[in-house]
Order: sequence, then C-alpha cells, then structure tokens
Amino acid sequence: MGNTVDQKILSRWRLILGTAAEEELNRCSSGGQMDLTSEEMIMDRALAAIYDQTDGMGGEDFSRSGTRGAGQGQSAPRLAQWLGDVRTFFPEDVVSVIQHDAMERKGWKQLLFEPEVLATVKPDIQMVGTLLALKGKIPEKTKDTARMLVQAVVDELIKRMQQDIQRAVTGALNRRQHTPLSSLSGIDWKRTIQRNLKHYDAGLQRIIPERFYYFDRAKRNKEWTVIVDIDQSGSMAESVIWASVIGSIFASIPALDTRVVVFDTEVVDLTEQCANDPVEMLFGIQLGGGTNIDKSVAYCEQFITEPKKTLFIIISDLYEGGNQARLIRRMREMREAGVKTLGLLALSDEGKPFYDERLAKTLAKDGTPCFACTPALLPQLVEGALKGEDLTELAKKLDTKGK
Repeated sequence: MGNTVDQKILSRWRLILGTAAEEELNRCSSGGQMDLTSEEMIMDRALAAIYDQTDGMGGEDFSRSGTRGAGQGQSAPRLAQWLGDVRTFFPEDVVSVIQHDAMERKGWKQLLFEPEVLATVKPDIQMVGTLLALKGKIPEKTKDTARMLVQAVVDELIKRMQQDIQRAVTGALNRRQHTPLSSLSGIDWKRTIQRNLKHYDAGLQRIIPERFYYFDRAKRNKEWTVIVDIDQSGSMAESVIWASVIGSIFASIPALDTRVVVFDTEVVDLTEQCANDPVEMLFGIQLGGGTNIDKSVAYCEQFITEPKKTLFIIISDLYEGGNQARLIRRMREMREAGVKTLGLLALSDEGKPFYDERLAKTLAKDGTPCFACTPALLPQLVEGALKGEDLTELAKKLDTKGK
C-alpha cells in the first residue's frame, strides 16, 4: 500500500512538473522507474501542450499554426481532440484555467474560428470574453456555434443570479408598500396643483386638494429607476459580461425602469437589446478603446426623473480619459439630489481590479462607495439601496465579507 501511495504522489508531481522532472522523480521512486498510466499519459500530453516548451502533440507548435490561419493542415482537428481530452480528464474549474492559458500562452485564438473546435470548448465567462473581443473576425460558418456558446454561459449566469436579485428587489419594495409614503410616488403633483388651485384657502394659505391626479398605471408600476453604466474597455471584459446579464435581470422586473448603457469614448444605449436578448446585447458591445466616463454619466442623467427613487451603478476601473473634474462634480450633484450611487471597480467572482485609486477615494468621500464586488453580493447591495440604507456603510460590510 505504501509503494502504491508513493507512486500516486510521484505521478502527480510528474504531471505538475513535466518531463524535465522525470529523471529526478525516478530516483525517488521505490520501484526505480515511475510509470504513468494510460489516462495519466493523456493528461500529461494535454498539460505539455500548454506548459512545456514543445506543444506535446508531436512537436508541432500551435502558436505558429495559429498565425497561419485556422483550418490549414491538421491544426483544428488536433486542437479539438486536445480540448476533448482536457474536458474528459480534468475537473471543470481546472478546464477553464487550462483553456484560458492555452489562449494566452499559445496564441490559439484563431483556431476558435473552426466550428469543430468551438463546439469542443467548455463554455465559460473567460471564453465568452475572448469571443467578444474577436467577434469582428469570426467567419460566418462559426457565428452560430459562437452564439450558442455565449447563450449557454448567459443562461447559466441568469440561472445563478435571477432568483436572488428578484427576491432582493421584491423584498425591498414590498417592505416599502407597508408605509403610507409609498402611494405618493404615483401622484402627478403638477397636474394635481393646477387642477386644485380653485380650492386655495386664503386663511390657511394652502391648497386643500379635492382630488389627486396620478400618472398612468404603467408609469406608477415602475417604482424605481435603475441605471447600469458599463465601461466596455478591454480590461473590463468579465465585468461587462456580468453587468449585461444582471442588467437583463433588472429589465425583467416590472417594478424597475431599467436603463443599460455602455461606453468607451462614445456612449451606446443598449436598453432595448438588454430587455429582449442579452446575448444580442453582448454581441453589440465593442471591447477595447478609450474611456470617457463623464460623457456617459451626462447621457444617463436624462433618465433621472425622481432622484430619490433612482439607483445609479457605474461599473468601471475609473481610468478617466475625459474631464475628470466635471465627472466628480456630476457624481456629487447626483448624490446631493438624492440618487443612490454606487461604483463597482469590478464585477467578477475573483481577482483584485486595477483602478484609479485617487478617483475612487474622491468619489467615496462624496458618498459614492467604490469597490470590487462579487455577483453573489450584488443582490444585498441592491436591496439595501431600495430600502434606503446607507450604501457606504453597507459597502464596507460587504467588502469585508467578500475578502
């Protein structure tokens, strides 16, 4: 039993360290020669393709074949076989890491344009980011397969988040409906005052309204406005995908009037696509380019009709290429008007974001908390905002909780 355990440990180290460590590990083997099983040999070849100097597939360097163009020679089918081996012999979370390393280390991105290769890829958020960055180069024969892969990831993310967000919004709004103030939100004050001027009481120096006038039912049903302003620069790829999915969930909730805007140096309103088809929205996003946050915030201001019932979420690393002083002023004025403002430096499961610390601290000082947030914590932030809680204090608690 001791020898068997010893061999298993050595085999694991052999898979981790590669062929360069084989001679040294053989000296440590109680049997004098360490042999990999047939399954371990397949795993070893898959790992060698990414992490060894040679590709582990008969010596052909796929980074060079990628530059020759997909579909030439045997590159695409051999990569498809490699992807199949990876998915067969490694856990799902490891598969995502290996696929990502393959794209970054070996330059195999062009090979994703082959349908047989793309069909073998494990759908994950990083792969969707790669496809979105390359979408202008995807040939017609691969577009349907690429869309299916993105759809699979979007469906999974929605499944993961939808109930929590809907529960948070419903819980917060139902709580508000028990207070007498909630019914005031639907009153058309301008019309009510105009129609009741004849009931002005000179002694009391006030209008005694005989009748209240309300906005139409559809408008009254929208109890809060939620604006999601998304930085689509290349460094924000994973956050963009999460933000798009969460925006589509907000849009599906009748009580919320949701706006989804993306920006680089230009501003694009994707509200309609977000509500109807989040996958189409993702393909409408252009990752990369410069950043003009001030311009996007200025655009979003037009949707703020009731500041105290508006939640503004900006998702950005805050590296502003536009007018930073004016941006700070806009955000401060928005907060002073009563808008709940929140800055998410990243919206992802892991990783510390690179961001403009000085600008983040300035916004935080003005009452807009700025921090990285996992999708799992976002429902609590949204619920807190709708309940009227102090977002700065809530953000501090959740930031600590998420670490």
